[in-house]
Amino acid sequence: MFGQGLGILLGKPRLLLIGALPAILTTALLIGGLVTLFFSLDELAPMVTPFADTWAEGARNVLRIATSVVLFATGLAIGVFLFSGLTLAIGGPFYETVAEKVEDDLGGVPDAVDLGFFTLLGMGIADTFRLLLRSLMFTIPLFFAGFIPVFGQFVVPVLLALVTSWFLALELIGVPFYRRGMGLKERRDLLRKRRMLAFGLGLPTTLLCMIPLAGIIVMPVAFVGGVLVARETLELSPTAV
Repeated sequence: MFGQGLGILLGKPRLLLIGALPAILTTALLIGGLVTLFFSLDELAPMVTPFADTWAEGARNVLRIATSVVLFATGLAIGVFLFSGLTLAIGGPFYETVAEKVEDDLGGVPDAVDLGFFTLLGMGIADTFRLLLRSLMFTIPLFFAGFIPVFGQFVVPVLLALVTSWFLALELIGVPFYRRGMGLKERRDLLRKRRMLAFGLGLPTTLLCMIPLAGIIVMPVAFVGGVLVARETLELSPTAV
């Protein structure tokens, strides 16, 4: 269904552009944040290492260069982690437009709920926050498990990818459920019955978003795939009315 989403958007360049706008905006915000962080490192590194003020100049400089590298790497990692969630939160109104067009071609949505821009934006941000908190229940223990020899290097990355894929899939199918008056609980309960379908959507999205700037194209494709997964999860045929 991820591949089907790509096929649909390639045939509808206007929808691809609409779907790419949130990812472009999120990318610009994250790049702006990283640039600001980079130029602030000279001030931040001494702030987090005040104990080194009395060290010899050479040792102090080495420590603060290493601290700057860690701070920037941490900021970059947080940016990558937040990319999909921010894109989906910001892009709710854009993706609703895409969902409407795609689902109209597939037969439409009976008794669709008309959501306003700010309503959809608020629901998207709230659900992203809830999913982020839930995902931390798994990712934090897995982070520490990563220090276990062998297990941490081979098993943990796979488990992290699966956890990320599951929560991302829950986000990707959000708008089609909103249009049916259904929230996070309903889509989580239904998607649990189709876990492999969720991983089939979320895993390629997760892996491809690790490629710099690929998310600009990957996210709208994944979202259209999410529309298809939502309909399949809700047991709607392509001709349902």
